[in-house]
Amino acid sequence: MTADTTADTLTRFLLPAAGVRGVAVRLDDAWQAVAGQDAYPPAARELLGEASAAAVLFTGHTKVDGRLSIQLRSSGALRTLFAECTAAGTVRGIVQMPEEQDAPRDLRDLGDDALLAITIENPGLDPREPQRYQSLVGLQASRLAEAFEDYFRQSEQLPTRLLLSADGERACGLMLQKLPGDEGDVDGWNRAGALFDTLGEAELLAVPTRDLLHRLFHEEAPQILTERPVRFGCSCSRERVESMLQSLGEEEATAALADGAAEVRCEFCGQQYRFTPSEIAELFSSHPVEVEAPHRLQ
Repeated sequence: MTADTTADTLTRFLLPAAGVRGVAVRLDDAWQAVAGQDAYPPAARELLGEASAAAVLFTGHTKVDGRLSIQLRSSGALRTLFAECTAAGTVRGIVQMPEEQDAPRDLRDLGDDALLAITIENPGLDPREPQRYQSLVGLQASRLAEAFEDYFRQSEQLPTRLLLSADGERACGLMLQKLPGDEGDVDGWNRAGALFDTLGEAELLAVPTRDLLHRLFHEEAPQILTERPVRFGCSCSRERVESMLQSLGEEEATAALADGAAEVRCEFCGQQYRFTPSEIAELFSSHPVEVEAPHRLQ
């Protein structure tokens, strides 16, 4: 048996005769590191895995020089779902929900105020002011993959197929999209879609990427374009925490002092940051730190 060389990898490929491009992602250690930051209930854990795989997939589909994030918010059983992948190939994510509750299996049960967004943040001319592009995704579908399929069809007006799946060991995704214009033969997209329909979530999780592409599309002579490693990584830093504390204001930051120090924990990676009373005072007696605060800390 050969070793799986596509674990924790983003793979871009082409079905040239059909005029179809594709992206596949397989997260093993990276996914376990993301999921291991908290004891998530089953449905929430599965949803986080799907969102993590999707965030990585989309960096292989769209030019991203900074980071791409997926965020779902609602006032219901799932308050926040967040997954992010950077141009450097690092992924992280969290889920937040009321205690002793799990996320719904059907996204339509989140309520009318649920909001799903894809955000791309690229470096700007001023490093302190990155360029942000955000797209809102409709939630008429029951699953994330279906919602994203609808989004790509409507926003890019290109036929798109997407499958996402996650369990305790790995998170995976596969995306097909018709190439723009008249590339490929007349029946190419229909053939690729019919082959895609034979793939189930269990097979997506079980079969290494290269083997999966050969099994599904060998008659289409798939071409691997690029393979990029993916790993768990967090962009938190002491400087970003300092910026977050400054944004709270001196009174609230000082109120956070307990037992002689203020402790801030990054929800994504578990890193602890400790500030003494003199260090808190110094934050507000010096110039503000020009560093963006992390998305979430507690």
